[in-house]
Amino acid sequence: MLKRFANGSSRAVSEILTGDETWIYHYDPETKRMSKEWVEEDAPPPTKVRRTRSVGKQMWAIFFRSSGFVEAVALEDRKTVTADWYTTVCLPKVITVIESQREKTGIRGILLHHDDASSHTAIRIREFLEHSGLKTLPHPPYKPDLASCDFWLFPRLKDQYVGGDFRLMRS
Repeated sequence: MLKRFANGSSRAVSEILTGDETWIYHYDPETKRMSKEWVEEDAPPPTKVRRTRSVGKQMWAIFFRSSGFVEAVALEDRKTVTADWYTTVCLPKVITVIESQREKTGIRGILLHHDDASSHTAIRIREFLEHSGLKTLPHPPYKPDLASCDFWLFPRLKDQYVGGDFRLMRS
């Protein structure tokens, strides 16, 4: 893949659309590390109320390119990704956004990079992608290190709302 994209210097890198899903809790408390604060030497430490993560959560599919964020698509509360949802709700919404950006960015084609989850590799998905003219980058099985969203994107997104109610921040 490095040869194909000239070690990242090829213009084709901007045509890679990466997508992945993550659970976002309605309330996610600060971690112990985040809530640390300095106190004077003789002062007692501040009292901290231990809060737990909320039971409510929502699955989000998030897509981005080398130029940045493209689209985030939410599933109904506590539902998981299925091939039906991916082809009827998620991908059409993402394709619409990409097509609206095409004039400004000059992208010619899209190479979709998503993991090898069953909801992404179902026959229905492959047929939809073929019909839509989207090509996919192959994702080797059992290669979590290629799912860059899990290591740098999702933790940074979630850090933005830690300690607050995600439902309020979304609106």
